[in-house]
Amino acid sequence: MSKPAVRAQDLLVGYGGAPVCAPVTFTLSPGKAVALVGANGSGKSTVLRAVIGLLEPSGGKLAVFGEEVDEREIAFRTQVASVLDDDAYFPALTVYEHLYLTARGHGVVGADGVVTGLLEEFGLTEHSRSLPVALSSGQRRRLLLAAGFVRPRSLLVLDEPEQRLDRAMRDRLAERLVAEKRAGGAVLLATHDPDLVLAVADRAVHVADDVTRVLAPAEAATLISKENP
Repeated sequence: MSKPAVRAQDLLVGYGGAPVCAPVTFTLSPGKAVALVGANGSGKSTVLRAVIGLLEPSGGKLAVFGEEVDEREIAFRTQVASVLDDDAYFPALTVYEHLYLTARGHGVVGADGVVTGLLEEFGLTEHSRSLPVALSSGQRRRLLLAAGFVRPRSLLVLDEPEQRLDRAMRDRLAERLVAEKRAGGAVLLATHDPDLVLAVADRAVHVADDVTRVLAPAEAATLISKENP
């Protein structure tokens, strides 16, 4: 039996020893998706940062593919790809160069063809020779998402991937994530989009400061709509 992509047991995350949310417990298996939902500032992004090794947990247990999280390890970096809600791009490289360098740096075979396909998929073909600073905020978001998908991975971690995307691109993203699951990949995402939860997630975890709860996707979608009227 394959190891869980992520197993969190009473996971505490925070800064300076102060937790930002109640303990979080969930298991994410290969071929499945878990959505973290909750109000802004509830701690969803902080949980994701712990999972990808950018933040040391304050307590509890956390394992990725059965091992302690260490983003310095090559094995970890070849299994885990992430897209956070920030503009982490190479400002001096064009859109194409950014994706090609990322692909080659991670040993992607046929990098040129892979990059060309992603440029088309994310509507960036006409901007392939542009610098990121010349893009709109939505286009830069699509560049970051493409950079996540260009990497080899068994676990994809996304922080509010729907941000700054129009409806058509959100639908395309949902289709891409469903295909990710079908290929055996695991998806962990924080989101405020109820449609994305319904289309992609197998389970959801409501993150809050008093108690965290595991929810069915439909229940989570309803909760999102109430928290974000």
